[in-house]
Amino acid sequence: MANTRALVKRRKAVRNIRKITRTMELIATARFKKALDRATQAEAYTRKIAELAADLSASASGVAHPLLQRRERVDHSLLLVLGSNRGLCGGYNAAVIREANGRIRQLNQEGARLHLELSGKRVIVYFRYQGVRPEQAYTHFEDRPRFDEVEPLADRYIRKFVGGEVDRVEVPYTKFFSAAVQKPVVETLLPLAGAGGDGSRAKAGRPVEYEFLPGAEDILRELLPVSFKVRLFKCFLDAAVSEQIARRVTMKQATENADEMIKTLSRVYNRARQAQITKEIAEVIGGAAALE
Repeated sequence: MANTRALVKRRKAVRNIRKITRTMELIATARFKKALDRATQAEAYTRKIAELAADLSASASGVAHPLLQRRERVDHSLLLVLGSNRGLCGGYNAAVIREANGRIRQLNQEGARLHLELSGKRVIVYFRYQGVRPEQAYTHFEDRPRFDEVEPLADRYIRKFVGGEVDRVEVPYTKFFSAAVQKPVVETLLPLAGAGGDGSRAKAGRPVEYEFLPGAEDILRELLPVSFKVRLFKCFLDAAVSEQIARRVTMKQATENADEMIKTLSRVYNRARQAQITKEIAEVIGGAAALE
């Protein structure tokens, strides 16, 4: 029979762990709500500016912009992997790493040179263990990324793409669709043409006709870089809210598992205690009978 003292200690340890997981669940819930508000607020602006850029690009057919140029041959591809700095979020980082590894294998098969950049301590540690050294690593993007933190990255990517140093910019991350659906994807941000950009509205119906003042080239020169920066910022926002959802779900499951373990240990303890009491009673009765 199990030792009752050991069972008491183990049950106490599980209760302490349950307090921690429950607290982390509540913290993740609060952070998720704030991250969701930021992602929701940015969603409408990101979608509208992408639609506007797609409509203007379709209407101004005679205007070319460097960010819209699709390279016939991709010799240099930049991959920015968005992970988390903290753990205890289930398979969140594993799913992103799986998508990134799949894309890296495709690039190797295509013969393109990989320019790898990592955001988040977890993905940095993983690729370091695999012997892969990134060109850049970032750990300052927390659960509340700011646009002024993302903008320097976007400016550098624009310079590299326009200067011909890279032919494509892709971001493996967890895309946020709703509170119940988040999916790891590899999204192409540069070139902008055909990159997703919600430009389907311009293809589905009649193209919107614009009268340009100033010229279409001047407008696109200002609009397209902003569109790219906003889309990159939205990737960081989606990754942040998806991380908090994953952590909240993981900590909730851990709390429920701790509850089940406490119930199981309590049953085992009660049975052991009952057996011990029965044994003591039997010993007393046996001793009394021996004295008669």
